[in-house]
Amino acid sequence: MAKQLPLTCPGHTRPVVHLGFSNITANGGYFLITACKDGKPMYRHGHTGDWIGTFDGHKGAVWGASLTMDASLAGTGAADFTAKLWNTTSGDEINTYAHPHIVKTVSFSNDNKSFATGCVDQVIRVFDVVSGNKEPTFHTKLSKPIKATVWDGKDNGILLASAEEGVVRKYDCRTNTEVQSVELSSPSMVTSVDLSWDSTIVTVAHGDCVSFLQSDSLKVIHTHQFPSIHYSASLHPDKSCFVAGGEDFKLRKCDFVTGNELESYKGHFGPVHCVRYSPDGEVYCSGSEDGTVRLWQHQVGKTYGLWKNNSTTE
Repeated sequence: MAKQLPLTCPGHTRPVVHLGFSNITANGGYFLITACKDGKPMYRHGHTGDWIGTFDGHKGAVWGASLTMDASLAGTGAADFTAKLWNTTSGDEINTYAHPHIVKTVSFSNDNKSFATGCVDQVIRVFDVVSGNKEPTFHTKLSKPIKATVWDGKDNGILLASAEEGVVRKYDCRTNTEVQSVELSSPSMVTSVDLSWDSTIVTVAHGDCVSFLQSDSLKVIHTHQFPSIHYSASLHPDKSCFVAGGEDFKLRKCDFVTGNELESYKGHFGPVHCVRYSPDGEVYCSGSEDGTVRLWQHQVGKTYGLWKNNSTTE
């Protein structure tokens, strides 16, 4: 079997805590953003991990980062009690949204018109990107600090969110109402929520479990348990398998239905905080406590990006 040779993306100096891909853009490429406790979110080519630029302006650890589907805008949330919008072409700051506490998560609706933030003050806020208004158009308070916000790709008014309470909730931001919720079986808090590229399945990492929910009903499809805490998980675009990482430094690729481990790699030197599949499914990206970002091949040995006819065997 060909040996997995991940690409290491240099630049960060402290733990990498969040990352996100854009969708495939008009020119056929896609992009990657990484959030780090060094306060320097970085923008990269998704195929290769090559650095494009750094969004410079936060005065504290950056906990959340997101790109619009077309990669025209970037959003970041930080320990300096702000969330920021950025122009990805120029690198210029477009807007700053003040918060009363640390901003842990940010996300864009698919039409690029709405920007959601989740804060340690337990409040979810939604801002109108088009108007630039710094007052939220939607806000709701949960019982614990917010851990994740993800927009429903099929409906720009629907937001999925979870806090440290272990419940995934769905909100209609046009009517300011909670429309659905599901309490997960694990007693541990949710650490990651990811929506599949076709917007049909929600992947949730919680404690030592990874659960998959139908996005329309929030019905649990599968729950798989692991021997250690897993902080993040992401489903392959064809929904055949998923990757997950956590406390034991490993990245595991597992069967979607059975949860059986297909491959595992220990390339990081610290816990894995975040992992995401690319929109074409060719690579997945991981960020770790060791301060590194790594790109891994889904099909090991395939010629793709910077990987060239790898014939090395284990």
